[in-house]
Amino acid sequence: MFDRLEDILRRYEDITMELNNSDVISDQNRFRALMKEQKSLDALVECYREYKKCKETIEESLALLEEESDPEMKEMLKEELADAKNMIPSYEEKLKILLLPKDPNDDKNVIVEIRAGVGGDEAALFAADMYRVYTRYAERQNWRVETMSVEDIGIGGIKAVSFMIKGAGAYSRLKFESGVHRVQRIPATESGGRIHTSAITVAIMPEVEDVEVEIDMNDCKFDVFRASGNGGQCVNTTDSAVRLTHFPTGIVISCQDEKSQQQNKAKALKVLRAKLYEMEQARKHEDAAELRRSQVGSGDRSEKIRTYNFHQGRVTDHRINLTLYKIDQIMDGDIDELIDSLIAADQAEKLSTMEN
Repeated sequence: MFDRLEDILRRYEDITMELNNSDVISDQNRFRALMKEQKSLDALVECYREYKKCKETIEESLALLEEESDPEMKEMLKEELADAKNMIPSYEEKLKILLLPKDPNDDKNVIVEIRAGVGGDEAALFAADMYRVYTRYAERQNWRVETMSVEDIGIGGIKAVSFMIKGAGAYSRLKFESGVHRVQRIPATESGGRIHTSAITVAIMPEVEDVEVEIDMNDCKFDVFRASGNGGQCVNTTDSAVRLTHFPTGIVISCQDEKSQQQNKAKALKVLRAKLYEMEQARKHEDAAELRRSQVGSGDRSEKIRTYNFHQGRVTDHRINLTLYKIDQIMDGDIDELIDSLIAADQAEKLSTMEN
């Protein structure tokens, strides 16, 4: 591990020197690539340097203890030595985590799809609630949300919604949200006070660049229609909304959020590209069963990942057996504790796999 860390440190120092080179500065593509590489190594290099400082403190303290005769100074050196030794295991653990292979999608923006499942109107109302959860969470992270399409049911519920979240590390934070989210609560329309169980599906897909997924336009059909607002009320006097049909997969995407056909067409292609990428990744994961087992959650939309029990005020993530009694905060977008726990569990599983 430490040979590898030394190589990374040397590479980091080389990058720093290159970034000060006038020839590199004038080559913007090269400069941006080096800046990106340096940023990806920042946390690891900083941690390794702190680790090396601790090791140096230990060596220096041991050497000085042999020479020192003053009791007070010896006591002080012993304290410094103990503090440094105590820090070493935590630095080593952190370095192992930072050395784990990075998901190449982690820094990407995400496309989110939420669909009401079993439960009728109550499922649609919960889909609207979860749409708010993710948009509120994005606000807390200073990320930008762009709604692509919404199918509402007129009573505040949503049959389906797709939207993009733009921000640094959006995929790394949200990727474990894919799957079935189940809700247990008394619907507003329930006169008998009975608890109903409903479900929605959430899909989190990384935004994919054109070069990563090629689309044959001969496989696509575009239909245009008039965008409409809540309750079918027209919000546009031209046929600017776009429906994209991809013949090989049967995928159909509607986009009506933008004012022009071209903008909606571009967004629809972006969603299609993300869906095709997701399908390819799922196929690869099926082929690599070992990789699939090493993940906290497969991201399969049919996998029940979480239950929101309003009567008991709890949210349970079934993949890591975590229960939090803070449903009001979670439904207001405070989902960091859930996300942090899932990331930690995923890292622990990957470390265990590497060590075995």
